[in-house]
Amino acid sequence: MNYTQNKKILQVTEKTLVVGIDVGSEEHYARAFDWRGLELGKVFKFKNTREGFLSLNNWIETLKKNNSKTKTLIGAEPTGHYWFGLGSYLKNTNKKLVLVNPFHVKRSKELDDNNPSKTDMKDPKTIAKLVIEGRYNEPNILEGEYAELRVANNNRLNLIKDLNRIKNKVERWLKIYFPEYKRVFKDWTGKGSIMILKEIPLPSEVLSYKVEDINQIWRKEKVRAIGEKRV
Repeated sequence: MNYTQNKKILQVTEKTLVVGIDVGSEEHYARAFDWRGLELGKVFKFKNTREGFLSLNNWIETLKKNNSKTKTLIGAEPTGHYWFGLGSYLKNTNKKLVLVNPFHVKRSKELDDNNPSKTDMKDPKTIAKLVIEGRYNEPNILEGEYAELRVANNNRLNLIKDLNRIKNKVERWLKIYFPEYKRVFKDWTGKGSIMILKEIPLPSEVLSYKVEDINQIWRKEKVRAIGEKRV
């Protein structure tokens, strides 16, 4: 156990309410514990909406009052982007959110009951236990322009993935239905090539066109023709 983990463990005191949250796409599940790992209250389900976050806040505040707690430490397992909204809300309400490693969650469940399967009831407890043990990281929740840049970058990466997926599909189709195509167009993504694929994508259709008809496809869009010999 290193010094950093010791400091994290010391943050959980008798006055700390530790909450473990299993994050989902539409609904989240939360369970609350004291510093010894004793559960306080029942499993709490809430929606991934502002109203759901407000109900979580009320649930936490009620538990703190009923159990003489003054601090809150909330742990979650980062599941894709589903935790972003919850993370922003907790930051705005001055409630500390920490993230646990999904691999640690799986291994801890195996140690507890020799069953790594994911359940909405079991995961929050495992997450809270890891928080109490200091096995977590503090996320950097971006705001303002930095948050917008992150969203823009994620969108860009997704678009690149989609574009590559489409390119691979077209490559496959050309190899199956038009294997001669790349003899003329080494790069099928060029403007002239795209125009041909839109107009006459199959060999049988190409045969029905005269050379001048094919050249006319490019002239209409003022694209330089590739030459009658290659056509």
